[in-house]
Amino acid sequence: MTGVVTEVSSVKKTAAANELNTLVVLTQDRPDFLRRTLQYYRHYAGPVLVLDSSTRANADLESRFPNVTYLHLPDLAESAAQEKLAYGVGRVTTPYMTFASDDDFLLQDALADSVEFLQAHSDYGFCHGYCLSYRSLGNQVDYFRRDKKVREDYDDERVQDRVLSAMDAFISPLHAVTRTQLLRHWYASLPLDVSAQWHTIGYAWYLLASAKGRILPIPYAVREAEGALALHKQALLAVLSSADPASRVARDRFAEFLASMSLVALGHDADAARNFVLESLAVLQASLHADSSAAHDLLIESNWKSPLVGPIRRFGPNQYVELPFYNQPFFDQLSEMEFLIGAIPAGAEQLHELEGTWVLQCQLMKQHDNDIAETVTERLWKALDLNVFNKEVVAQLAQQLEALDEPDESRGMNEWLKRLEAVCAVDRRSLLASTASGQLLDWIEAREPAAEDVIQAAVYLAGQGGGPQLGILLLDLDDDIDKLQVTLDSLLEGAYKGFKIVVFTTGVPPVATSLQNTLHFVQVSKSNYVDKLNQVARQTACDWLLLAQAGDQFLANSLLLAAVELQKAPQCRAVAFDEIQRHPHGALADVFRPAFNLDLLLRVPALLARHWLVRKDVFVQAGGYSADYTKALEFELLLRIIQTGGLAWLAHLDEPLLICDAPQLQENNEEQLALNHHLTALGYKAQISSALAGTYQIDYRHTERPLVSIILPSQGDLPTLQRCLTAVLQRTRYARYEVLIVDNHSQSPEIEAFLAHQEQQNNRIRVLRSEQHVSDAVLCNMAAQHARGEYLVILSCDAEVVHPNWLEALLNQAMRPEVGVVGAKLIDRQGKVTQAGLILGMNGGVGSAFIGEAKDATGYLHRLVVEQNYSAVSAACMMVRKELFDAVGGLDEGPFADAFSDVDLCLKIAQAGYLTVWTPHVHVIHPGTRPETPTALAALQAKWASAFDHDLAYNKNLSLSAKGFTLGEASSVKWAQLL
Repeated sequence: MTGVVTEVSSVKKTAAANELNTLVVLTQDRPDFLRRTLQYYRHYAGPVLVLDSSTRANADLESRFPNVTYLHLPDLAESAAQEKLAYGVGRVTTPYMTFASDDDFLLQDALADSVEFLQAHSDYGFCHGYCLSYRSLGNQVDYFRRDKKVREDYDDERVQDRVLSAMDAFISPLHAVTRTQLLRHWYASLPLDVSAQWHTIGYAWYLLASAKGRILPIPYAVREAEGALALHKQALLAVLSSADPASRVARDRFAEFLASMSLVALGHDADAARNFVLESLAVLQASLHADSSAAHDLLIESNWKSPLVGPIRRFGPNQYVELPFYNQPFFDQLSEMEFLIGAIPAGAEQLHELEGTWVLQCQLMKQHDNDIAETVTERLWKALDLNVFNKEVVAQLAQQLEALDEPDESRGMNEWLKRLEAVCAVDRRSLLASTASGQLLDWIEAREPAAEDVIQAAVYLAGQGGGPQLGILLLDLDDDIDKLQVTLDSLLEGAYKGFKIVVFTTGVPPVATSLQNTLHFVQVSKSNYVDKLNQVARQTACDWLLLAQAGDQFLANSLLLAAVELQKAPQCRAVAFDEIQRHPHGALADVFRPAFNLDLLLRVPALLARHWLVRKDVFVQAGGYSADYTKALEFELLLRIIQTGGLAWLAHLDEPLLICDAPQLQENNEEQLALNHHLTALGYKAQISSALAGTYQIDYRHTERPLVSIILPSQGDLPTLQRCLTAVLQRTRYARYEVLIVDNHSQSPEIEAFLAHQEQQNNRIRVLRSEQHVSDAVLCNMAAQHARGEYLVILSCDAEVVHPNWLEALLNQAMRPEVGVVGAKLIDRQGKVTQAGLILGMNGGVGSAFIGEAKDATGYLHRLVVEQNYSAVSAACMMVRKELFDAVGGLDEGPFADAFSDVDLCLKIAQAGYLTVWTPHVHVIHPGTRPETPTALAALQAKWASAFDHDLAYNKNLSLSAKGFTLGEASSVKWAQLL
């Protein structure tokens, strides 16, 4: 009984002390952190004051937490932190107060010990203990040393000695228990415009100059180890050491302010007081630079693997036992914190880590048609192993264990569930819904066909002869039965049943089967499986063949949709799908591809060449898979299909086929070898390079050096014209070019003199003059008639070429026989993208994706860094073969003369059977803006209605708003229209 009485007495003593201390919690737009921290302080005996400057209020907090006074202060959202702190100080009524961050854990018994110390020592102004840092990951909490062992009692009677000793081993007292009256005086005197760094420094300096300070040898707080800590240190060092005049003035001014706060204690000589402050700041600078009191060593990795056992901790090689953390009571408090961190996850890093875990748990909780109680329970145990804080998993597992008559384990699960519910553990489904993976899962769910849709599609296909027979060639080279079952379940539960599955496994087939069976097993080795694939492909009666991997999950409607579409397109030779990729940590990402895009396929095969349905006769005619390219099976086959049959009837279906593991974009010699072999077969002696793993640049090594005519339509802006022309003349390495400047009836003597001088001085330059003011389209057509070059470059006068090889890079694409137009990447002077190919329908008109991205950003599917085919590119910088330009009538001089003549030209050339290529390897400085011409846009949309209905360079499932290449709104398949 003695121990129990002592514990109760200790609790009462802690509560009595903390009743004198107000916790002031500052938060802004972090409701998850706030909910967690208030759950942690729910039994705190003193007042808790929340200052929330979020846009939206958390209105129910006071009802859920009776010890909390909640103030919603959106007007302080843009204010500096010290202004919020000052506001909080003015509302504290207790003799002591403590600032608490919404992501930190202050130990309540340590707060009480600090209050008791201050109660017993009236000459002390603040008191605290030592801190650890923590970082919360998905299923793990890491702990780091934050404070080093330092002098703990700053009890010098002389202010100067006290301040200097504290600055020499600086641990900020910002979160200490502090006398409220001291802080009232500080914030009443603090200038409003003081920076956050000077506030941090001045806060500590003022407290030490005003009273003694104490660091108790106890664990005091566990604080979030954010990356900003190092940045904060650097910011402090910057204000303390910067030598520029403005920084020195700011330092001197703040030193004068601090001296004035303690003028009597420092003496009556203002200069001497200021000099002492500067001396102490120099000591602080040295302390921060040497990390004399701060550290960031990993101490403990803690993982809560089982709800029936506490967290399992792994201790790092270096431990610092001089710090007061190595005792069981503190570890018990860590366990409580970890429970809250797991039950109420918060922060971008932790939520990002958990996103994939929640996806995997959702999939494991999904019921299957062939399930029995044991299989459901087995998957739920696997789901629990991923993360023990998911209430839905725990509840389902408790129910299953009870049904299986496992009372002890069921009881343990129910107790854990009650503990989770007691702290209002967050619903994982709602958290998942706010992530990219969750939004993608909701999007997929919206695409699932209703029962009546499946029936109607079946009736339609029956009337068409039953629909195509699909052959699923399933590789199980790791003999992984669990992965194989995932794929088989997804196929059997899908809406379309017109398929045969052949499993190529390195294991022993579970049953004897034949090709006539719906499911057939073929035993293979990793050395002969390609031959077996080809053998089965030749023998099967299936119409279409698809290669997949064990673990791929086919989506419910994908094969049904494919069957309907293929039935309508008997000429189709091969068809690609979209896919959902699963990254190693489990998170999902959409891979929504454009329509067949030759150049994108050649540049990023790992993202474009997988999971194609290939017609069987096309497969056989091409020779099947090659055993020499096991790391590029599908890509190498596609290249041979292109070689034997050209680009016709290679299609794409804007619908994800399956969920699969994301490929690693890495160096792949077999991809490069296949690409080189393909280009050699086409007659090129190409050079292939890879600046970014998994992507390829192709130098076609054309031997011809054609003359290029660069057309500059001048609109009378002399400085702009001069800048453009100078860039062309100084930054063009290619020798065979001419420049045609087309003057738009300029009346300026300065421009006339400039043009005349250029023409006289440089035989590359010719000047053409319009007798009346006309559009750029007319000017360019006029120049084209006089051009001598085989290739034309239309270059806007407000454009500025950047790299000396810009003409070679354009010719590298334009000289390919299948290419008609080549466009460039437009950037601004800050290196941000202003245009990267044109997309029809973007933001309601004709626009570009990726605007505002860094010029070297990779973009969606790496589309900002590789050549690809677009429907249109901008005449800000456009190369076109002159013969082709003339054949389609050049730029339109009618409805599109003032806008969109470049788009119209690209579409006319595409109609003639040629590709438009956009290259990221030509950078042109240009604003990228286009004229606002509603009438011309309406005319363009009417003329090219089908192109606007679906731009083939862009996927229907992606949003056409803002920067583009983001997931569009979830919608169901329009089966009635399709059928």
